[in-house]
Amino acid sequence: MSTTADPLATLGTLPGVSESVDSVRKAVDRVYGHRVMRRRSNEVTSEAALRGARGSAALSGADWALEEVRRRTDFSGADGDAEAPTVGAALRLTAEAGQLLSIWRQSPLRVLARLHLVAAADRGDAVGRPRTPGEPVDEPLVELPLPGAEEVAGRLEGLSRLIIGGSSAPALVSAAVVHGELLALRPFRSHNGLVARAAERIVLVGSGLDPKSICPAEVGHAELGRAAYTAALEGYVSGTPQGMAAWIAHCGKAVELGVRESTAVCEALQRGAA
Repeated sequence: MSTTADPLATLGTLPGVSESVDSVRKAVDRVYGHRVMRRRSNEVTSEAALRGARGSAALSGADWALEEVRRRTDFSGADGDAEAPTVGAALRLTAEAGQLLSIWRQSPLRVLARLHLVAAADRGDAVGRPRTPGEPVDEPLVELPLPGAEEVAGRLEGLSRLIIGGSSAPALVSAAVVHGELLALRPFRSHNGLVARAAERIVLVGSGLDPKSICPAEVGHAELGRAAYTAALEGYVSGTPQGMAAWIAHCGKAVELGVRESTAVCEALQRGAA
């Protein structure tokens, strides 16, 4: 990332990024203007949370049908379903993210630790802290080179300073950088993808772009597919202007697809009320 005073704002000037930002803003404004949002926004928020959790779990290897996620009550994996804990972790993170908005801008590292604790509550002393030298990472769907623990600590601290210091960058840019940096670093021994996508949600909501949390980017990331997701992440990791812009645009498309999903929910609620 850039070493200027506001590196996130600098990313917002990359070719194509302003177009992505404008497209996302217009899409979000349209769904917030839907007539259903005036009286049933809580229902849309709840449905967006469920669909977002399903999408995030799918990217982490547990691609369940939405109705199965809705129906199940036990996600412990005690029945032998190895994917159930991943879905359960995604659901817990989506619920927890909304409780951490007020803390994020003051102590993002504390929030990330809490998110990992919620996601990986059964992993003993490896929970809720960045990995130490020599500790392995269970993140099979991200196969990029793994930074060492010292680099992770330094870059997490740098990310924290950026968040606490504030930026004039658009919310999409900030959310994409937080998401990409956490995936690139994989700071925890497990559940890094789930945590990264939950952090992206926190930025999008806390920035005011999506204050009611009705635009689940996780849905869009899942719809675009894991191959496109990892290819775009490689662009972020490359650090080139083209790669960074491609990652931000990918995240923007994911938000727009999340908007489309919630627009369909609004339409369904409207038909049901007619």
